[in-house]
Amino acid sequence: MKKLPVGIQDFNKLITGGYLYVDKTKSIVELLTSGEYYFLTRPRRFGKSLLLTTIKEIFEGNKKVFKGLWIENKWDWSTKHPVIHISFNGIGHKFIGLEKALNAEVYKLALEKGFQLLEEGFVRRFQELIEKTAKKHGQVVLLIDEYNKPIIDYLGEKQLQQAQANQEILKSFYSVLKPLDSKIKFLLITGVSKFSKTGIFSELNNLADITLERRFASLTGYTQEELDHYFEPFKDLACEQNDLNREQLSEKLKLWYNGYSWDTKTFVYNPFSILRFFQACDFMNFWFSTGTPTFLIKLLKKRFYYDFDGIEMGQSAFESHDIKYIETDSLLFQTGYLTLKEKRRNIYRLGYPNLEVKESMLQHLMGAFRHGESGKSSTIAYYIEEAFNKGDLEEVFDRINNMFASIPYALFEKQQEKYYHSLVHILFTYLGIYIQSEVNTSKGRIDAVVQTDDHIYILEFKLDKSPDLAIQQIQEKGYADKYLDTNKKILAVGVCFGRKEKEIIDWKAVEIKTSE
Repeated sequence: MKKLPVGIQDFNKLITGGYLYVDKTKSIVELLTSGEYYFLTRPRRFGKSLLLTTIKEIFEGNKKVFKGLWIENKWDWSTKHPVIHISFNGIGHKFIGLEKALNAEVYKLALEKGFQLLEEGFVRRFQELIEKTAKKHGQVVLLIDEYNKPIIDYLGEKQLQQAQANQEILKSFYSVLKPLDSKIKFLLITGVSKFSKTGIFSELNNLADITLERRFASLTGYTQEELDHYFEPFKDLACEQNDLNREQLSEKLKLWYNGYSWDTKTFVYNPFSILRFFQACDFMNFWFSTGTPTFLIKLLKKRFYYDFDGIEMGQSAFESHDIKYIETDSLLFQTGYLTLKEKRRNIYRLGYPNLEVKESMLQHLMGAFRHGESGKSSTIAYYIEEAFNKGDLEEVFDRINNMFASIPYALFEKQQEKYYHSLVHILFTYLGIYIQSEVNTSKGRIDAVVQTDDHIYILEFKLDKSPDLAIQQIQEKGYADKYLDTNKKILAVGVCFGRKEKEIIDWKAVEIKTSE
């Protein structure tokens, strides 16, 4: 068996080091021969860097590292082009500032090409680098990885000014590319998210965004066929370690790590999670743990946004971001926490890609909304789930009150009922129990519906009011009508929050229909 390339992002190192490579060269050749200027977004740890270094080896004519791959006898290796490869992951902009980092990076690249730069300033130097490289070695292949990292690193509310300053620097940096069209053979820019063209690529209007194109839907990530073929030798140990047969292993891998799509037809596995799974032979949250989305969680908490599984968006929502106000749904999609599930005309339905992302996100949301550690959320959820499935509502609400107790009093006074509703929804979604917030009926909106194997609980939340009023509202508006044919016991549950007490002070459950 070949070694698993966990963390290996350089194609040459991967091949020469004897690591496993899932052959993407057929799709890459289609990319290289069907156009010249491309833009691609994919979530972090999804193979963007490996893609760029593979393209680098192709254009440099390094045929020997492609032995046995699809491309080996289908590419003209005699035609070579110089490659300028810039990765914003490694230029050190956070330590010395973006302008100095770009100056240093461009100067270093020039030395690698065999000449020195005479111009002053990072923009003029970048232009000089491309022109002199083209003159000395031929048309340039330009590969830019994580193009907007100097912006993403500063998207927190207190650092927005730095993000905007870096946006202007990058706009100037990329502005030299279009006038140099005759010097450039191929251009690919990758990143996690897409910012407004008027913000960065205002003059680069010949850049084709292939993020949602079907022909490149599996350019990164592993398809089911690729997983079955390339990882076959690793499955026996995984089955043994997890006490599963092959079919059970396949289904569980799909549940945990499959589900990403950019065209609603092709679904792929997260490559980092799959590699780590076969390395550890255990079902864990690998991808999410490599970079806790602190900024994103804070943004979701600030906007009280937690119920986004199944949202719908028009195609225009994917086109750009404005860093002054980032659209939450679009950001969740582009960073990999939501993916495309279905398309009707130009309307997309989005959802969590898999269990790894859903469980991790809900755990972090619980921690953020209750002002506690995310790691303790699973323990809290376990005990509440146990009580709820036993039908012990007294214990359910006691444990929920323990959760509410961690909310600072000042914040509770400001947000009041929102904190209760958000935590209840996140909690039961995390438990894997079916819950919907603000369910629409013909006569009104239900606060929440919770389903277990035997029961349906229709919950209505009130602040400083009797739970009897909540029960009355459920009954008068016929909230239970749509569930009468389920053959489950249906309970109307009125829950009263106390403003002063900062907890559930009373609740009442009334059976509406007994299962037959």
